[in-house]
Amino acid sequence: MLLSRRCLAPGELDHELVWLSVSIASLGAAASWFALGLPWPRCMFRAITGLPCVTCGSTRSAIEFFHGHFLSALSWNPLALVALCTLSIFNVYAFVVLITRAPRLRIAGFTATGKKFVRTAVVALLAMNWIYLLIANPGI
Repeated sequence: MLLSRRCLAPGELDHELVWLSVSIASLGAAASWFALGLPWPRCMFRAITGLPCVTCGSTRSAIEFFHGHFLSALSWNPLALVALCTLSIFNVYAFVVLITRAPRLRIAGFTATGKKFVRTAVVALLAMNWIYLLIANPGI
């Protein structure tokens, strides 16, 4: 797996523009949802099983994150906090790249072994997060 910097090829999808737009639109939709006083999202897995799912607490974690209460966000859902921090870093990168028209970062030469490692790491992170939620926040 190699990380390279290069300019966009003609007709190539501009991932930075697409995902920054999706991120901003999602934030606006979530803010509007809560500003209008609409009901909080309900976890169907929890309603059926009585156990928190792997993403339970993510909404509360996001609210705490946007209020700057990072330790509280961590306690609600550690993986959600990591995702929000990563997304924030990506959004800053995408904004700077779009404004300056700088070369883009791209991953090249992703081998089968590298893909298997990433899949295994993602499954392990989800499992560890779920175990944490089952132990630390059973009453979410």
